[in-house]
Amino acid sequence: MTNTLAIGLVIFIAAFFALDHYALHLGAPLFLARQFYDLLQWVAFWR
Repeated sequence: MTNTLAIGLVIFIAAFFALDHYALHLGAPLFLARQFYDLLQWVAFWR
């Protein structure tokens, strides 16, 4: 992954979260946090 691609990806993700916060009100950060927690629990089960 090049630096240009990495910076572009970070800007895209940050813009999505900003758009969600100010316009869409979908609760994306909370949804992703809950899904990540579920993933951690699933991985811990298989450890």
